[in-house]
Amino acid sequence: MGDDAMLLIDAAAQSLRGGKRLRAAFCYWGWRAVIDGNAGAPASPATAPGALRDADAEREIISVAASLEIFQSAALVHDDIIDNSDTRRGQPASHRALEARHGANGWAGDGDAFGRAAALLLGDLLVAWSDDLLEQGLEGHTDAAARRRTRHEYAAMRRDVTLGQFLDIAEESAFAVSPGEEHLARALRVATYKSARYSVQQPLTIGAALAGGTEAQLEALASFGYPIGMAFQLRDDVLGVFGDERLTGKPTGDDLREGKRTALIAITRERLSAVQKARLDELLGNPGLDAAEVAALQAMIVETGALDAVEQLISDYAVQAETALESPHLAASAVAVLRTLAVAATRRNA
Repeated sequence: MGDDAMLLIDAAAQSLRGGKRLRAAFCYWGWRAVIDGNAGAPASPATAPGALRDADAEREIISVAASLEIFQSAALVHDDIIDNSDTRRGQPASHRALEARHGANGWAGDGDAFGRAAALLLGDLLVAWSDDLLEQGLEGHTDAAARRRTRHEYAAMRRDVTLGQFLDIAEESAFAVSPGEEHLARALRVATYKSARYSVQQPLTIGAALAGGTEAQLEALASFGYPIGMAFQLRDDVLGVFGDERLTGKPTGDDLREGKRTALIAITRERLSAVQKARLDELLGNPGLDAAEVAALQAMIVETGALDAVEQLISDYAVQAETALESPHLAASAVAVLRTLAVAATRRNA
């Protein structure tokens, strides 16, 4: 299709570099929690000897898990357009990189508009590739019920995170007419659909579905994945305000400039005086916040005890997840790895 088309392909490759790969890891170990747990169980179409060679099964789950990482890149490309973010993982965001290529090529027209339009299409292309890779992983799978359930879980993930992203941007406007006592519940609802289900719970159940997991096995993994997903997002919220730019790849206080109405902000706001609330609302969402204004908002969050409250929520969710892992339906070897992944998701600085 020519050199111009390769510009978009190169941007896609760049968008896939870096990252924690947690979604793929949770998907793989959700699969292993079922496959290894069923090793001594009566044979089913998914586990019967000879139904799938080990190498084939590994290729299938790796393909499906990798499809989640490509979908994640699509979500990040679109998210950076929505949030007007200039950087991602310490590098120019996709729309900024494409804008720069427009200028370097000496092309006519508005480089900013080109970058945004091209990145919108890039996100769409990545979604299409994610679907292609999912289907590649399923095409040789012999269990029709497992194929259907995997597609069902994957479709639910795509739908939920898209609606969750909308709830996130809606809350930046809707908070003004929402009762103050509802702000925390609304923020946690955004976290549920934008991140908790998408980042941990649904990758686990997608992997388990591919393995032909029972309802009890999928439920056990979901009961672990949801609280870890919530803790993951709450940690992200803390890093979005207090994170070290050298580690996160995003400017310190970026969530404050973007006006994110997170649980951290909801708890802070409900503990402020009317005058302080007005000041918070005035500053939050101003893309031109300077270092002193970021520091003032950080101080509000700390002094109200909101940071401590969110850290306690993270700990409480981690306890819930640990309890869920006591399920007898999951392979002990996989459970040990899931515990390690849970720590990586919740006790991180990037």
